[in-house]
Amino acid sequence: MTSSTLEMKNISIEFPGVKALNQVNFSMETGKIHALIGANGAGKSTLMKVLSGAYNHYTGEISMEGRSLKIRSPKNAQDFGIQIVYQEVDTALIPYLTVAENIMLMDTVHNMGKRQWMKWKELHLKAAQILTKMNITVSTKKLVSELSLAEKQMILIARAVSNQCKFLILDEPTAPLSHTETSELFRIVRDLQKQNVGIIFISHRLPEIFDVCDEITIMRNGEFVVKENIAEITQNKVVEHMLGQKLEEQFPEKNATIGNTVLEVKGLSDKEKIKDLHIHVNAGEIVGIAGLVGAGKTELCKALFGAEKLTGGEVLLNGKKITLKSPYDAVMKGIALVPEERRKEGILVLESVESNLTAANLGSFSKVFSFLDRKREKETAKHLINRLGIKTPSEETKVQNLSGGNQQKVAIGKWLVAEADIYIFDEPTKGVDVGAKKDIFELIAELASRGKAIIYASSELSEIIGITDRVYVLYDGESVRELETKNTNEEELLFYSAGGR
Repeated sequence: MTSSTLEMKNISIEFPGVKALNQVNFSMETGKIHALIGANGAGKSTLMKVLSGAYNHYTGEISMEGRSLKIRSPKNAQDFGIQIVYQEVDTALIPYLTVAENIMLMDTVHNMGKRQWMKWKELHLKAAQILTKMNITVSTKKLVSELSLAEKQMILIARAVSNQCKFLILDEPTAPLSHTETSELFRIVRDLQKQNVGIIFISHRLPEIFDVCDEITIMRNGEFVVKENIAEITQNKVVEHMLGQKLEEQFPEKNATIGNTVLEVKGLSDKEKIKDLHIHVNAGEIVGIAGLVGAGKTELCKALFGAEKLTGGEVLLNGKKITLKSPYDAVMKGIALVPEERRKEGILVLESVESNLTAANLGSFSKVFSFLDRKREKETAKHLINRLGIKTPSEETKVQNLSGGNQQKVAIGKWLVAEADIYIFDEPTKGVDVGAKKDIFELIAELASRGKAIIYASSELSEIIGITDRVYVLYDGESVRELETKNTNEEELLFYSAGGR
């Protein structure tokens, strides 16, 4: 097969108050799987949005096989065979249409006006041929709303490759997937590579990058740092290039004094997932909730925050039974939740950093007649921005313009103002780079040292081992094992997480 070379030269782009890309170079060939990596805010997603036509006010040149490409819209990029699959798959699919209609959507739109009648049999046949070629066993007549998250992602990839795709950009594709689903995704990626498609793979998970990629480009602070073959670089060296310094021990030392039981859950059950759960958390203790995707971790976190309807069991706070009918009840009782889906549930993306950081405790910034004390609100926001190391042009910047790691720091920071007693973290490092992860771990350790009770739910077993004191392993909504973290390892946690008895 003949290879095509894609080049981006001296790409620069600015947004109000920030230069996101500065003279960035990027190049790769079809038939390669190329990792694009950098700390949150490094500019990798911005660079790919330029390539895919989402941003049109850039300077620099994009070319393929030496021929200059004018990419100023997604349609331009698609016409040149450049497709992108974003992390938020739900926003890119139409839930009330079938699998076939979603796969063939761009073909249908492009042909509108050329014919009056849809040839449904032909549409389903074409979609089925694409799925068969990719070895994806999903009915073309199934509604997208009925698919799992992994299946939706496969459908998006199928749509992309149905349009003579030369280069496919995958932005954090494995973040919401289980180990099994990730393996299936990698099979599809490798099959596409054999078909001479070039894959640009954005991820913060270094083991995955070293498993599936051929090459790597590293960015830092909106600039190109280095391009290497995967076989010629180590994970530690990648981290050094990302951060511009050597990464010290990622997990902080545990020096909190563990006190009395703060939260106790007895026989908790809900309508769908949670089954007769028993857990307890002490003051100053970080308790892990380990499990694979779909184990019930998120449902448990939401239940303890009053966001899930319970069918049985009881929750005790400092020995007294409490009722959690809503998140408002939980907040009033000193319970805070940093949810997994931060953009949907943890932050107000269209509001400023300042507004987000003070949103959980507006009462403390109110003056007479409930008028906000803007000066005090601004001072508090600036203090938290400095304390948490949030990279933002100012406290007035909209949160949607921050990187994923900085958005997560905002989601955590708002609860520091509210001074909760129990902090629940659900997949807090999802889509976060190694540098920001270290900051989050240190913040959680600091909360524990102040006597706060911490619940840390994650499918990242290395994090469970590194940050927690004790761990409950969930499988299919049940707690199948309670372990002292110092006496266990990732292999044992994975054994019980996968249903081992």
